[in-house]
Amino acid sequence: MKDKTLVILAAGMGSRFGGPKQLYPIGPNGEFIMDYSIYSAVKYGFNKVVFVTRDELVDEFKNTIGKRLEGHVDVEYVIQRLSYVPKGYKAPEGREKPWGTAHAIYCAKDYVSEKFAVITADDFYGDICFKQLSDTLDQDAYSIIGYHIGDTLSKNGTVKRGVLVSHNGIVDEIIESVCELDGDKVKCTPLNENKPVMYVEKDNSVSMLMNGFNKDLFKAIDKEFVKAFEENKDKLDTYEFLLPDIISSEIRHGKTVLDIPTSAKWVGLTYKEDAEELKTYIEQLIEEDVYPKNLWN
Repeated sequence: MKDKTLVILAAGMGSRFGGPKQLYPIGPNGEFIMDYSIYSAVKYGFNKVVFVTRDELVDEFKNTIGKRLEGHVDVEYVIQRLSYVPKGYKAPEGREKPWGTAHAIYCAKDYVSEKFAVITADDFYGDICFKQLSDTLDQDAYSIIGYHIGDTLSKNGTVKRGVLVSHNGIVDEIIESVCELDGDKVKCTPLNENKPVMYVEKDNSVSMLMNGFNKDLFKAIDKEFVKAFEENKDKLDTYEFLLPDIISSEIRHGKTVLDIPTSAKWVGLTYKEDAEELKTYIEQLIEEDVYPKNLWN
């Protein structure tokens, strides 16, 4: 079996949730959302997990999910440090906020196999999408698991989404937008003010940060990181280095990125109120034998 690594971005602060939601018990035995992602990933061929997190969370990771995973999959813990930047550069004094999702992946570059995938710790992605993700890693292209935008909206207001513009299964562009339901379509207002408002079908693909890569990505991140330092010298105290920007740059430079549509249901955990809905959904999936009641026993 070829090595396949699952990188889990788990350094978030959970400010709207009221704490580190990546460590919030959601399953019947205290499982986190990550437990379900890892269970499916292992089932479909991943043999290593890399957690990218913060210093103050590492011990809790090791004493909870780390212990549960012993004997099931290889595990590494990586700290997302502000100081981990390209040679010759350094973080500005006073900056405390992490650089962003692309930087989190950059911190893991010495711990992944040639083929690796990236997800977030606090998104529930479903099961079958991990088979789709594993299968796409056998190709040279990058991949994005595309969820139907209509299934990722909130009843409580607008959401930010990476809207995929694709043709014949190939991503032409990722447009970061503020999205909301408008009649029978979804209104997407690009964060880039130079782009027009779009109205897309509910089944249009969006990226929920479930991606497949090879190590070419790290060369692109390193190059774009240096460029960002040079072009944003006056904004380095707040600048965010985001994965969709790297993927978009790679597309412009000729990299093939696959749009892999999935029927899996995505569930986000933004507020404490979301937790009860997710717990109920997981109970339903256990009853349907998608997951065992005790994942790791």
